Amino acid sequence: MANVLSQSEVESLLSALDPSISPEPAPAMGGGTASDSINDFITAQISVYDFKRPERVSKEQMRAFQALHDGFSREFGASLSAMLRTIVECKLISVDQLTYSEFVFSLENPTCFNLLHSEGLDGQMILDLSPSIIFPVIDRLMGGGKDGIQKFPGRPLTDIELNLVHRITERAISGLHSVWKNICDLKLKVMQTESNPQLVQIVPPNEVVVLISFEITMGEMRGIMNLCIPFNTIEPLAGQLSANTWQTYTRKSVSQEQKLNLEAGVGKANVEMVVNLANSTLSGDELMGLEVGDIIMTEKEQVEGFEVLIEGQPMFQAFPGIYRGHKAIRIDKVVQNRKDLIKEQLDELKPQPEESSAPE
Repeated sequence: MANVLSQSEVESLLSALDPSISPEPAPAMGGGTASDSINDFITAQISVYDFKRPERVSKEQMRAFQALHDGFSREFGASLSAMLRTIVECKLISVDQLTYSEFVFSLENPTCFNLLHSEGLDGQMILDLSPSIIFPVIDRLMGGGKDGIQKFPGRPLTDIELNLVHRITERAISGLHSVWKNICDLKLKVMQTESNPQLVQIVPPNEVVVLISFEITMGEMRGIMNLCIPFNTIEPLAGQLSANTWQTYTRKSVSQEQKLNLEAGVGKANVEMVVNLANSTLSGDELMGLEVGDIIMTEKEQVEGFEVLIEGQPMFQAFPGIYRGHKAIRIDKVVQNRKDLIKEQLDELKPQPEESSAPE
C-alpha cells in the first residue's frame, strides 16, 4: 500500500510551491520525517543563474581589464587634447560582460562602428564612437567654433568625415598597443567602418563579450566610446590576465631617442676634474721654512704618471706635458671603470661565509 502523507507534510509541500504559505511546526517525533527534509531544502541558500548570460570572465580578469584600460583612458585623453588643442577628458566608466546581441542593440543607429582586426590575438574587436562626441570632434578638426555644435545630424558619416575619424581611431589603437604590450602584441588595424551596428556580426548573438565603456568630455560635449572584446578572442590569454603580467606600472624599455636626449643633457653638465701630482709628508718646521723656488722631494717616480680624479673618484692615469705653450696632461689609460668600482664596493659589503673547522 502506498504511503499516505500527513497534514504537516502536505503543508510543507504547498509552502515549497508557494512561499506565502507557512506551515505550522509539526510536533516533535522520534526520528526524521519527510517534512524535515523538505524544510531543510527550503531553508537552503539559492543562487540565481541566468543561462543566457553565463559569467565566463572571472572577477580577477575583470579587475585586470579595468586596470589596463584605466591607463589607456588617461593616455588617450592626453593624445586627443594634443590633437584638438583643447582639454579633452577620457574616463573609464564601466567594465561589464554581456552577450553580443545585447551590446549591439544598446548602440545608437546611426553610429561610428569600427571593426578592428587583431593579428596578435587572431580575432576581432569593436570600437564604437557615439555621434554625440564624434561630430563635435569633427567640427573642431574642421575649424569650428569654440563652443562646438549644439546639435549633431542624425545621418551616417561622409567620406571626408570618415577620414577625420580615422585619425582618432589610429590614436586609440596606438594607446591600446601601449597598454597591452606586456600581455600581447595586438597589431590592430581598422577593417571596416559601419553606421548601422546590426549589419556587422563578428560572433554569434549569444557569445559573451567584455564591454569597456569610456566617457569622453570636450567642453560641454559628452559622448560614449565603447570597446567590445569577444571572449573567444581573449580566451588564450585568460591565464595571463589572471597573473600580474597585466600591470601597466612596470619598467619600460628606454628608446633610442630617450638615450640620445639623456646623453645630450648629461653631456652639458659640469664636473670637477683634479690632477693629483704627488703626495708627500712634511714636518711643521719644514713647512714653515719653505720659500719661493724651493724644491719638494716626493717618493713618486716620474714614470708612474699622475692620478686624475673626476668628482673625487680616480678615473684616469696621465702624464705631464706641454701643449701650445701651456702645461697639459695626456690621458694614458683608464685606471678603473665606474661599473667595476661599484661592483667591488658591493662585493665588500657582502657577508663572507664562515670557515668550517676541520675535525681533529
